[in-house]
Amino acid sequence: MVIVCLSLVVLDGWRSWEARSFELGEMDVASSNLARAMTQQADDTFKEADTALVDIAERVRVDGTGEKALARLRSVMILRRQELAQLDGLFVYDEHGKWIASSTSTPLNKFNNADREYFIFHQNNPGLGPHIGIPVVSRSSGKRVIPVSRRIDKPDGSFGGVMLATIDIDFFSRFYNTLDIGKSGAVALVLNSGVMLVRRPFAVETVGKSMLGTALFYHYTSHGPVGTAFIKSAQDGVTRLNSYRNLPNFPVFVAAALSKDEILQDWWRDTIWHSTGVICLVAVVGLFGWNLVKQIELKARTEAELIKTRNSLEQLNLALGQLATQDGLTGLANRRQFDVALQNEYSRASRQASSLALIMMDVDYFKQYNDIYGHAAGDECLRAISRIVQEHAARRPGDLAARYGGEEIAVLLPGMAMDDAVALAGKIRQAVRDLEIRHTGSPTGFVTLSAGVDVRTPVHDAEEATSLLVAADTALYEAKKNGRNQVVATKSGLPSSAAF
Repeated sequence: MVIVCLSLVVLDGWRSWEARSFELGEMDVASSNLARAMTQQADDTFKEADTALVDIAERVRVDGTGEKALARLRSVMILRRQELAQLDGLFVYDEHGKWIASSTSTPLNKFNNADREYFIFHQNNPGLGPHIGIPVVSRSSGKRVIPVSRRIDKPDGSFGGVMLATIDIDFFSRFYNTLDIGKSGAVALVLNSGVMLVRRPFAVETVGKSMLGTALFYHYTSHGPVGTAFIKSAQDGVTRLNSYRNLPNFPVFVAAALSKDEILQDWWRDTIWHSTGVICLVAVVGLFGWNLVKQIELKARTEAELIKTRNSLEQLNLALGQLATQDGLTGLANRRQFDVALQNEYSRASRQASSLALIMMDVDYFKQYNDIYGHAAGDECLRAISRIVQEHAARRPGDLAARYGGEEIAVLLPGMAMDDAVALAGKIRQAVRDLEIRHTGSPTGFVTLSAGVDVRTPVHDAEEATSLLVAADTALYEAKKNGRNQVVATKSGLPSSAAF
């Protein structure tokens, strides 16, 4: 039952872990796709703005910067501004930062942009490629914008000014707000230099903030331009699954981050409900198993007690059987067992045409012994004689020595001939005499016994078993009549002198 319960828990744990891995895998794909969509959107946005700058540069190179040329250029810039929703404005500055053309209605002599990061960058870098600068607040519109700029060279190759397209940060914010990233998700657009351009959730203080030293920037710079990792945000401390990807044409990368807690929220809910069910099931199985084990233990104890009781009953039955068939004083078979054995052996001898011998013995002058020495001494005397009889007479499986009554002892000997039976009776008689149990009431001075022997080969239905008993008893009576302490055997059913 323990193995079953542990198996249920392990299987449920394995299922939950697999479900967790599957959920994270799905969200990995989702965040990667989201980053890819953001990358495409940002790259297209910057590309359109840069294309407008390339067109302006070509017009400046061909038409020059005369009054009429600048007027036509301003018309084109206004048209491009209207066509591209992401643009906040288009501008052209001379080498001193003076406005010479713009798509806005701001007077050209109102501001000078020589102090801007992108202007200084192009002054110091002769390349003509696009540059994405750090976010600034537009002097013409007051909005936060991302500058996309290109350098203008004079015919001699020296610095001749800057062309600028400003992208409204709200354009990215509006797009990012349409993305389903959950309540705690985040997306960001970051320069490769580590400057934050825009982020959702939006906060003014994050625009232009440096990302150097953050885990996200470390992963981006050390693990390649495309990747996914669980990162604890440096902005709000939330752990998110971040998928980052660089733009193919600009030094910018995007990051799409989904909250780990929100990703696993459904998994946790399912796991809690499922685990609760499994725990309840394990508890039920455990209780059932516990009760089953207790029942098995109870059954085992009951069976052990029953076996113990059965053994006790068997021992008691054996004792009762012995009491029913054994004489309590001498340990010999009692009269009941003798009668049954006599009948059975007589019938068997009749069927098998075999001999059956019977010795009837009686202690001489036993009444006088009791009178002189007391009944306790008489009982001990009978026990001693019984041991002698048992030692000599009950050696074969079918032999039986029994207390016939009082001081009389009968020995049943199946298959024994007369000579052997008489010899056995003589040995018993002599062994009793050799005990030298004193008996002042006996002429010999010691306890002796007399025996009568009869041997027959019964004929079926010719006579009863009692005939053997009567004959042996008659022989015993003859031994006593002849002076006791002797063995008398019958001959042809009549006693014959065979005294010892």
